[in-house]
Amino acid sequence: MNSDTQVRVEAKPAGAEPRVASALDKKILAHFPGLVVRKDLTHGLKQNAVVPTYVLEYLLGQHCATDNEDVIQSGLESVQRILAKHYVHRNQAELVKSTIKERGSHKVIDKLTVELNEKGGFYEAAFTNLGLKAVPVSADFVRRFPKLLVGGIWCIADVTYEIADDQKISPWQIDTLKPIQVANVDQEAFLKARAQFTTEEWMDALMQSIGFNPDMFSRRAKFLTLIRLVPFCERNYNLLELGPKGTGKSHIYAEFSPHGMLISGSEVTAPKLFVSNASGKIGLVGFWDCVCFDEFAGKDKKVDKTLVDIMKNYMANRTFSRGIEQLTAEASMVFMGNTQKSVPYMLKHSHFFDPLPDKYIDSAFLDRIHSFNPGWEVAPIRHELFTGGYGFVVDYIAEVLKHLRTEDFTGAYKKHFELASEVSTRDQTGFEKTFSGLMKILYPDGQVTPDECAELLSFAMEGRRRVREHILRIDDTFTQHDFAFRSVSTGSQVTVLTPEELQYPSFARVPKKAPDATVRGEDGIESSSLFSSSLAAPIAMGNREKQLQSEEVETPHHIVVAENTKGWSYKRLFGEQLKGARNITISDPYIRNFFQIRNLMEFLEMVHRLVPEGDEISVSLVTQADRENSSKQEDLLNQVKLAFAGSPVSFSWKMDSNPSFHARSITTDTGWKISIDRGLDIFQKYDSGTFSLEQALQEARLTRGAEVTYIKL
Repeated sequence: MNSDTQVRVEAKPAGAEPRVASALDKKILAHFPGLVVRKDLTHGLKQNAVVPTYVLEYLLGQHCATDNEDVIQSGLESVQRILAKHYVHRNQAELVKSTIKERGSHKVIDKLTVELNEKGGFYEAAFTNLGLKAVPVSADFVRRFPKLLVGGIWCIADVTYEIADDQKISPWQIDTLKPIQVANVDQEAFLKARAQFTTEEWMDALMQSIGFNPDMFSRRAKFLTLIRLVPFCERNYNLLELGPKGTGKSHIYAEFSPHGMLISGSEVTAPKLFVSNASGKIGLVGFWDCVCFDEFAGKDKKVDKTLVDIMKNYMANRTFSRGIEQLTAEASMVFMGNTQKSVPYMLKHSHFFDPLPDKYIDSAFLDRIHSFNPGWEVAPIRHELFTGGYGFVVDYIAEVLKHLRTEDFTGAYKKHFELASEVSTRDQTGFEKTFSGLMKILYPDGQVTPDECAELLSFAMEGRRRVREHILRIDDTFTQHDFAFRSVSTGSQVTVLTPEELQYPSFARVPKKAPDATVRGEDGIESSSLFSSSLAAPIAMGNREKQLQSEEVETPHHIVVAENTKGWSYKRLFGEQLKGARNITISDPYIRNFFQIRNLMEFLEMVHRLVPEGDEISVSLVTQADRENSSKQEDLLNQVKLAFAGSPVSFSWKMDSNPSFHARSITTDTGWKISIDRGLDIFQKYDSGTFSLEQALQEARLTRGAEVTYIKL
């Protein structure tokens, strides 16, 4: 790490080494004093207390929102003391009850749920971990904290024990009750502080606040993660995400905000979700900003068709009925589920909605989805993805997002762009609500450049296009159309495609004219500014027919490896061009670090498999010396050379000291020159465990995104 961007922070948890905090950490601390916490402290405490993250960070924010070591150590001890003394573990419930009885009163941290005793006309609370039920609770608490009635909330409560003369009266009483959440947020101060951060810094600050290390995520991967926040700041937003297990799809909805409710997709009923006609009790959508259905996929799940019909009406119009009365609510709907099949398999044989229960594979229901987030592009959760840096106390940013629900940025893009294709009302509503939500998250003051605006609009359109394209596979009554927008100032046009359409064009509907990497405005002037970001590029790049789809590629061409996609390998990219070669030269000045030399090793392994039996091939590397550790670099390269000694592949290397040596390419004696903007470094960091599929197969890894040009000399 560069010394000019790093500062030493003396704070450390008990038993840990002093941490090195980035300049971003210091900036967050400086502009949001008292509202941040070091995320490794949360992780450490969470090992011993099974409570939501926002509960722990509420306590840490009160005691550890600083970079002063002494204060942090003292604060940690205080939080640990509070948790040890007041947090109720299920297996210690009887001990806590005894403590309350013997002392007469005791403060507990637990999740409380309240119900109305209809016969008695009073409210009764149930403690989740303590196991107490039918505990009388003041109606004043219920009026102040209505979410006690729906799903319950975590609280700090003073519980007393006193046996009354009337044995029908519960001896347990609640004297005080305080929800664990930030009391208020100064929105003007928030916007003023946000203005001190660049877009990249702000994205990284949000990633750290969620608990992730932003250095481990590409720009597109950050967007795929941050879109999960949109339901918290956008009213009546409907998001679907399907992907492999273990990618943390429901993490945000379980841990991030006290305004969200995570439920199992198979456990909800119409009365629980909307309204009970018998009691008139409003369901979850009336009390929560976001309701997430976890484990929503699964063919074996029992689904109430009545519930599906009510959801369709609510997702489209915000309304649901109780008898003849129409009620409204603002809760966003999130649907999370696991996929069992690969992306190309679903594209070839079915559709992306195939994992859902049959009753939800309804074009009318699916058309209400505003965005489909491709969970297969999200890396599986592993330890190194988590951050030890500073981020907002999650309850603080949750309150900010809640306030932003009152804002509306759906038309903010129209200052810079106009739609250039016919779209349905629901399509436009879908990508505009996604765009609005992303604006609130990244640019809450509404100030956005044309390039930034194009980036958000492209991503938002992509999410809705994925919905539309796969509805077309199950209902041919829907109209086909493209998703395109045009610059108001230059006339440059962008047609938005999904990465999977670009990667597997033979399985996707090909538009009449695929967009080129560079577009021309009506004035004939080339414009590539819309594609300046790594997020927009894989969406807008095209020339799809020239992607690798056949066994033999004999003509010069250019392809784009979209960021965050799978299915790519060195064999797929280079195998056909290397066949028949006897001499291969790799020119890359950045074969220096261990992972780069490991990439080289995998390339040589691929070449080894291509050599016909009885033949030999020579591969030479031209690179540059690592100024900081050239001896280690040379040692690793010599190990690679030794590994292939006696094999059909003869490997050699040499250093080039030319300071202008930057371009990376592969040339063969058969006349091919392959120019690679990233060299062999096209894969994101992956799990390298013994039984890791990513370790064994390049096709299972997520890509970093690259462009490859094939030239015939």
